[in-house]
Amino acid sequence: MPDVKLLDCTLRDGGYINNWQWGASPAKHIIRALTNAGVDIVEVGFLRNVPGYDPDVTVCNTIEELNRLLPPPGSRGSTMYSGMAMRSNYDIRKLTPYDGTGIEILRITAHDYDIREGMDFAREVKARGYKLAINPINIMGYTDSEILWILDEVNKIHPWQFSIVDTFGSMRRKDLQRITALADHNLDPAIRLGLHLHENMALSFCLAQEFLEMPLQRDKTVDASLIGMGRIPGNLPIELTADYMNENCARHFDLDQIMDAIQDYIAPIKGESPWGYTPAYFLSARFNLHRNYAEHYLGKGDLTNRDINHILAAIAPEKKTAFDKAYADTLYQEYKNRRVQDDEALHDLHAAFAGKTVLVLAPGASLATPAGQAAVAAADADVTVSVNFVPGERTVDYAFFSNAKRFEEDKTYPCRLILTSNLRSAKQGAVLNYDRLSTADDQGGNSMLMLLRLLRLCDAAKVKLAGADGYRPGTAAYADAGLHTHTGRGEGYNRQIAGAMRTVGLPVEFLTPSEYEGAMP
Repeated sequence: MPDVKLLDCTLRDGGYINNWQWGASPAKHIIRALTNAGVDIVEVGFLRNVPGYDPDVTVCNTIEELNRLLPPPGSRGSTMYSGMAMRSNYDIRKLTPYDGTGIEILRITAHDYDIREGMDFAREVKARGYKLAINPINIMGYTDSEILWILDEVNKIHPWQFSIVDTFGSMRRKDLQRITALADHNLDPAIRLGLHLHENMALSFCLAQEFLEMPLQRDKTVDASLIGMGRIPGNLPIELTADYMNENCARHFDLDQIMDAIQDYIAPIKGESPWGYTPAYFLSARFNLHRNYAEHYLGKGDLTNRDINHILAAIAPEKKTAFDKAYADTLYQEYKNRRVQDDEALHDLHAAFAGKTVLVLAPGASLATPAGQAAVAAADADVTVSVNFVPGERTVDYAFFSNAKRFEEDKTYPCRLILTSNLRSAKQGAVLNYDRLSTADDQGGNSMLMLLRLLRLCDAAKVKLAGADGYRPGTAAYADAGLHTHTGRGEGYNRQIAGAMRTVGLPVEFLTPSEYEGAMP
């Protein structure tokens, strides 16, 4: 019967979550628990070009440094240990020959744009005596003819293993069947076939079961990690896979050891940096895109999942594999800047705001405090405008919306609306071109800044600002607890917005406490 192995990649792939800063002792305990559980292969980290050795980090320059994490030779049971190196960020000259102890499997990986160089890299690894595993990045990005070329090259090198790697989590069952058939019919029978899955479509466990049940006449390996820990949205969970293999593949993995490792070392990390299925990463997988595109657009903070879907659909084929931030931002701006004829709207707003003192209400938490409400009630202003919400306790003259996540198309608003063109709304109101009010450094278009720029264009005399609290770690940014606070925003973001407010050139009086006021240049 073909041999079926289970590989744990928590310390390597899971390290994307904690920047591989496991600590030497926790890393060793995780390896020991997986070894005691009978896991066939434990991948202990990356070989990369890094400045120096840090015993608490599972990214190292040399195989000898990674070997320091392994249990003593007498307590390793039947478990083998592996590492991974990417052709583009590791100097193969640092790799010493395999000495018969420690890490014996080296998995190498390369992108589509350097796959030929990756094959040469693989030859160098094999020449040093390691069990070589070849893991081309994003197998779904290759045509069948390109996959056949790769398989032909792999046969020439004759590694220990070749893996099907679903880097962007875009593989469905029919894709797995097609690619597995290509590999099984064209690889030398002595080369084992591996599978590495991601959780973008919440299909990893289903696909793993399908793969394990395929009647291949060759050995197989399935990669997994503790609770699926890995770069968001994560990987195949090893506890599910081990249990399935116990029931269906005559294996005897000790789930107690796996569960102890999860409870002691992984669950606390998941509480701080959750991973798992999310709709935006499903959308990146749907178009077979580098996951950073979805992450980048999520970080903008003003896009709905519908918006992200439409932007991702527009990404050119040649841009899909490697994330291009400048290109992503260009698409973002193009999507936001749906052009409209806004001269008449701007003329009407100029008449409403010119020479006026404008009370601007932002949705910060300070607005809901008794002091904030008193300050707003006492404010002497000619016109009142709210930003991305309508307060229930005070009548406003206008509500300004630029954020699609805050604007409700079906809602009846009790005031006049000022909308930016990206909202694509059928509601009556003044609609202004998004790019008339935004700049490239707004980090997704800060709505308060956009309103201030509008008021400056309309020659307002002064702004009295309430509820523009800014961001402070551990403090709610919004009065409405249902609004998402961007956890990555803090002092640096506050300084950026404060500088931009000053650049607008409109006098601003803060009525409520604000991090922006303290950060003013």
